[in-house]
Amino acid sequence: MKKILFSLLILPLLMSCSSGNHNTDKNIQLIEKYVEAVENLDYQTMESLLDDNYYGFGPSFGDSINKTEAVNNWKDNIENLYRSIHYNKSRNAAVEIPEGENKGFWVSNWGELNIVYKNGKEVTLWANSIYQIIDGKIIKSYTFYNEADALNQLGYVFINPNDL
Repeated sequence: MKKILFSLLILPLLMSCSSGNHNTDKNIQLIEKYVEAVENLDYQTMESLLDDNYYGFGPSFGDSINKTEAVNNWKDNIENLYRSIHYNKSRNAAVEIPEGENKGFWVSNWGELNIVYKNGKEVTLWANSIYQIIDGKIIKSYTFYNEADALNQLGYVFINPNDL
């Protein structure tokens, strides 16, 4: 009798965990595929993983981009700016936000990226991108990295206008 009672108590827990883990695994695989497309400079695969209603934010406050703009931006950067992008390190974590404006399934990817430009200059940066996933597509993302660090590595100098 104790075994039956134990089984009845544990079975729903196992079923709910396996369902959540299945979504978690699928969502992480989607982001791994997206990261692989970034590394392969494959904007067509990137486009296929974005929902038609995709909206991206960052890295700066106020930066935003829709799917068409994102794909055109990647295409232009791949054809004219980047020679290669490599994730030296890449880690993912999945979470479900149960309520509120950003309710849903999210995967956070943080990594150390090495970017080689067509002019031969290189940048290594830490980046964190957080992706909301609905029906197997990326519908929203927030990306954070230190733009000033990247520009500094490219040789840009920052001057306070008051010092001119």
